[in-house]
Order: sequence, then structure tokens, then C-alpha cells
Amino acid sequence: MIQRSTLREQLADALREEILAGRLAPGGEFTVREIAEQYGVSATPVREALVDLSAQGLLEIEQHRGFRIRQYTLIDFRHMVDAQTLVTKGILRHEPALTLPGARPEAFTSIRRRAAAAHQAALAGDLDVLITYDLRFWRELEALLGNPHISEFLDRLRVRCWAFTVPQLRRLSREGLTGRLWAGHPELAEAVERRDREETERLLRERRAHSLALAAELSDA
Repeated sequence: MIQRSTLREQLADALREEILAGRLAPGGEFTVREIAEQYGVSATPVREALVDLSAQGLLEIEQHRGFRIRQYTLIDFRHMVDAQTLVTKGILRHEPALTLPGARPEAFTSIRRRAAAAHQAALAGDLDVLITYDLRFWRELEALLGNPHISEFLDRLRVRCWAFTVPQLRRLSREGLTGRLWAGHPELAEAVERRDREETERLLRERRAHSLALAAELSDA
């Protein structure tokens, strides 16, 4: 039973977690009534939460039928990665010295913790923990830019990328994931903290190449 404070946000968060955990599979359909009964709440906050998730690109509205979990293709994934790359390249070109308005010492302390947790989860093949800390890592890192619109745009793309890759990765065992997931979070955090643009660009290129190669490999499997 979900508490009624900020119910709309809590429902959206709970359903997003279900999608990213692979417990709600792409293409799956459901109605507002079904979700309301599942969580024991009224239809209004459920409908609002589902509309929010539709706006984020995780759901599709089926006229007179309900909602469907959006199913992304490999081409969609490549386009999303390309969009992320264009934005990050623009940021680095605009701020070659990596001037970061939100770069306070305590911010980097938190980012390093997220990076370490994501790194360990990636090496261990722990997908659930990795997704949680990967998203937190990037949210906090991009918050250093001081531009919430860029941060929100990149976060939505990243969530959609995970929504595409999760069903593919879930086909593998934890042992099968060990060592195959990108784990460069600590190195990237350190490069940004040093304001090392060249190393930051290198690590971002490495991550992009890794993500595209793994997605292509899993899609062909």
C-alpha cells in the first residue's frame, strides 16, 4: 500500500522501477483500473502517473484501451545514444574548461560514492543495483552543469536506453553479465573533478562504443 503523500510521484516511481527491473515487459498492456487495484489507490493519481510516464517515453496511450509499455528497437537505441552524444559534445565545446556552476566539494563526494557503487555492481553483474546507481550517478554529474533542462533531457534519454537494454540483459544470468557492463564511473567522475576535458571525452567515447556494441550483440543473440 503506497502512502498518499505525493501519490502521483510515488506511483510513477514505482511503475518506472517495475519497467526498469524488467518485471513489466515491453509491449505489455494494462488499464488504469488494474493499476489502481494493484496498489490500492483511486484512479485519478494512477491516471496522472501513467500520463507522466507516457510523457517520459516509457508508455504509449492506447485509445479506449489503456496503456502499453513502449517497446524500443535497436535503431531507437542508436538514435537515443546519438542524441546524448550530440548534447555532451556541445557541452564540452561550449565549456572546454569544464566550468561547472554546481561543482561544490560535497557534490563530488556524493558523485564518487555513486560511481563506486555503480562500478562494483557492473563488475559483479548486479543489474538491479547498477541501474539504480548509474541513474543517480549521471543525474548528480549532470546537475553540475547548473542547467536543469539539459539534465532532464539527458536523464529521460538514459531511462529510455535502460528500458531498451533491460529485457536484453535479463536474458543473461548474473554470471553472464559479469565483466560485460560498462564500469568506468569512477574514472569519469575523477576526470570531471580534475576538469580534464580530454580524458572526459575519451571516457564518454568509450562508454558510447561499449553501449552500442553490447546492444547490437544482444539484439543479434
